[in-house]
Amino acid sequence: MPPKRKAAVVEEAAAAKSVPRRSLRQSLSSAAPVLQADEDTAPAKRVPKTSKKASTTAAAPKATQKAKNSETQPEPKDPKIEEQSEPMNLPRSRRREPPAKSQAEVDEDKEAESKAEEPDSEPEEPPAKKSRRQPTLRKSPEIPTKARGKAKTAAAPVTASAKAKAKAAPAESATVTASSDDSEEKNYWLLKAEPESRFENGVDVRFSIDDLAAKKKPEPWDGIRAYAARNNLRAMKKGDLAFFYHSNTKEPGIVGTMEIVQEHSPDLSAHDPKAPYYDPKSKTDDPKWSVVHVEFRSKFAVPIGLKELREFGATGKPLENMQMLKQTRLSVSKVSAAEWAYIMSVAEEKAGSG
Repeated sequence: MPPKRKAAVVEEAAAAKSVPRRSLRQSLSSAAPVLQADEDTAPAKRVPKTSKKASTTAAAPKATQKAKNSETQPEPKDPKIEEQSEPMNLPRSRRREPPAKSQAEVDEDKEAESKAEEPDSEPEEPPAKKSRRQPTLRKSPEIPTKARGKAKTAAAPVTASAKAKAKAAPAESATVTASSDDSEEKNYWLLKAEPESRFENGVDVRFSIDDLAAKKKPEPWDGIRAYAARNNLRAMKKGDLAFFYHSNTKEPGIVGTMEIVQEHSPDLSAHDPKAPYYDPKSKTDDPKWSVVHVEFRSKFAVPIGLKELREFGATGKPLENMQMLKQTRLSVSKVSAAEWAYIMSVAEEKAGSG
């Protein structure tokens, strides 16, 4: 070693011995952040990828050994730091002021100090791989596809039956309502026929209550050639009731009852030249007249004559508005429900008294 260099080293050693320990510690603590920052900025070495278990198991013993060594061995003093640090007892003129630091460097120093103060922690484990299945709320176990098909097929009859019942209930109520409406909307009528012989176009047109009772099939009520009577025929509904009236006889009157069993249809006898009530103006493609089919229901024990009916039709009496009494030549007329009930009560009284 050259003499000059040797003398400089001796002088620096002497100066270092004269510096108090407290000053030396302060200089070392001020230099520690700089060294730590240098270590942080140094490029990190690439570590080969290892499995999660291997890295964890390998890192654990190293961290434990490192902690033990740090506890047993004191930290070595860096001679460069001692050389760089200036003695605090030198004159102010000989002191070298450190250059001013920027705000970024100050923040780095603070961060380095905070890291230096923190105790050594265990090495962090690598982040676990994200599972494909995201966490969801707990649900009831799902039925496999085949089981679902079976469940659906098993549930289908129940659903269909439930729907059928749901549909049947309104249908039943509708039926009940319809029947009640039918009973309320049932109409009553009076139809006239001639019980004694009379010929029209060479044909006897006689037809009595007994003739109707002898029929085994529904009888067509044909021969109506008045528009008002025809319109009443067309207004009749299946199930309506009608009085059988004997007309054009010595003792005309109501002799029994019958029921409308088939609603109106074209009167084909109007197109037959040999029929008693043939009408050449009526065409097959545009029939003018109609018939209904009736069946026998009852014959009164004692007929209610026209004379009695007129008495009951006087002003203030039950039959004062009866259509047959007001339109005496009408062969098919309407009867109200009240009129029907009254006439039936009279027929029962006469049957009991006779």
